[in-house]
Amino acid sequence: MEQRLVTMSRFLSYLLRHRPESEGIAMDEHGWVLIDELLRSRGAISRGLNRAALERVVADNDKRRFEVFEVGTGIRVRQGHSLIIDLS
Repeated sequence: MEQRLVTMSRFLSYLLRHRPESEGIAMDEHGWVLIDELLRSRGAISRGLNRAALERVVADNDKRRFEVFEVGTGIRVRQGHSLIIDLS
């Protein structure tokens, strides 16, 4: 994976596991955040994260770290949360 995508992946992992509120992003009790809300965040914009890049990060992640809701509206990480999340 190219370095730019690695940087985006690390940002997403941290944000979705530990600190969504640091970017003003709401997370539901199952760990889902709205992709559109995520892409409008200051951190996503400063890293050049757009929907195409997000899709590449998800597809290219060899550990299958990320999960996208069926209709492409939500994203979450599958493990490693420091927050209390119901992944069922």
